[in-house]
Amino acid sequence: MRKIIFIETRPPDFHVFTRSPIPRLGTILLSTILNQHGYQAKTFVETIKDVDIEELLTADAVGLSTITSTSTRAYEIAKLLKKAGIPTFIGGPHVTYMAEEALQYCDYVLRGEADDNIVDFIRALEEGKGFEKIPGLSYRNEDGEIIHNKNVALCKDLNKLPIPDYSLVSGLEETLVKKFTITPIMTSRGCPYDCSFCSVTKMFGHRYRCTNKEKVLQELKSYHVDMGVNWIFFYDDNFTADKRRSKDLFHSMIEKRLTPNWTAQVRVDIAKDAELLDLMKKAGCHTVYIGFESINPETLKAFNKRQSVDDIEWCIRTLHKKGIRIHGMFIFGADNDTVDTIHETVRFAKKNNLESVQFLMLTPLPGTNLFKEFEREGRIVNRDWALYDAHHVVFEPKNMSYYELQTETMRATKEFYSIPQIIKRAVRFDLFNVAIKTYGWRLTRTWYEKSESFLKYLNELSNAGRRIEIAAKKTAEDIQEKFRQLELSGHFISPHNKPRGSF
Repeated sequence: MRKIIFIETRPPDFHVFTRSPIPRLGTILLSTILNQHGYQAKTFVETIKDVDIEELLTADAVGLSTITSTSTRAYEIAKLLKKAGIPTFIGGPHVTYMAEEALQYCDYVLRGEADDNIVDFIRALEEGKGFEKIPGLSYRNEDGEIIHNKNVALCKDLNKLPIPDYSLVSGLEETLVKKFTITPIMTSRGCPYDCSFCSVTKMFGHRYRCTNKEKVLQELKSYHVDMGVNWIFFYDDNFTADKRRSKDLFHSMIEKRLTPNWTAQVRVDIAKDAELLDLMKKAGCHTVYIGFESINPETLKAFNKRQSVDDIEWCIRTLHKKGIRIHGMFIFGADNDTVDTIHETVRFAKKNNLESVQFLMLTPLPGTNLFKEFEREGRIVNRDWALYDAHHVVFEPKNMSYYELQTETMRATKEFYSIPQIIKRAVRFDLFNVAIKTYGWRLTRTWYEKSESFLKYLNELSNAGRRIEIAAKKTAEDIQEKFRQLELSGHFISPHNKPRGSF
């Protein structure tokens, strides 16, 4: 067993990075590790190039990586491979929490981080034994019983992991990095925070683990100097969680002139550190992605965001003064949200001149506290995982209908990326912002075109809910009227009119 093919399955629908495909790094990293151990491994990233079926059927084993919204596609491929007799394994956040579901389609599930055990797992496949020794592995034994081995430990030393070899990505060949609009670099895993809707801490832990500065600089030099890459996306879930480490890295980037344009995901609290912002800008920071999530204080508390609306406004003003652009991410549909919350958020985003936004719908992803809560309350109304992309309503909101949440979110996006907003930037000669707003306007049009049938479904679902609510109300009124008649006739004594001393 020498030839291993990995597949990162494509999303079922368009998304904000549709025209700028950025691969997740898991399969590329695992391919790199296996090649270093003498195997012939490569990766297909479906958003970059379709899988070559003929080549796929020559593999000794195939591994698929999936998040929730791409799991349906992964299951379809795994089912076909299983029929062809090719050993198939799946990893990623979704199957980490839905291993038994995944085993209906594949042979093995690698739960959690697989960096430290991928070689041992492939060797077990070669020998046909030793599976019980692989941490994080789920599989069926000879009797068909599902076995879940103990959880895999988090990779404690990220420095021992190799730099991902992008030449292993099919379709990019020798010039692959230059074909990326943005080249990803991962410098840390984990997040010290624990937002209720987020699966990051469940998958990668609360402990913030970092690669050392030298490794980051080496990777930057490889792309920026050696290959001429001018755009980097630091893939970390919270790039500046360790501010001291971040400042040290930025100082070195500036000193060594490794300062391509870069973007990263950060939190609101970076605005409280002026030194950090100055260094970010000097080191090449162009745009930051910030999960503002909501301007409803009650929703922020429910999400466990540990930030206020005042913090958000201060952050936006401060970053704009430093010349750093902001991609603001907001979530609609929390239990404290109403249609008015959505309208107010659009006004907030426009008033504060955010360069770009994502208005997404709350999505209960398996493994999160939110999923467990909604499942317990019976509020998950759709288990088509392909719809779990934050662009579709899949749960029952409290203060609006399914249809209202979907249409108002779409309308909010349309209003932000409107022609007047594009013209407003054009008269300022802000050509970058014009391009971003135009891109958003086109994506919104696509969203509307692709949502027609889903909107009909939601409208019927909402109407059915209203009919049930009206019927329940009518039933309650009929019961109350019956009790009232019984009271008047003397056949029933209510707690409000019973004589003293009676039970």
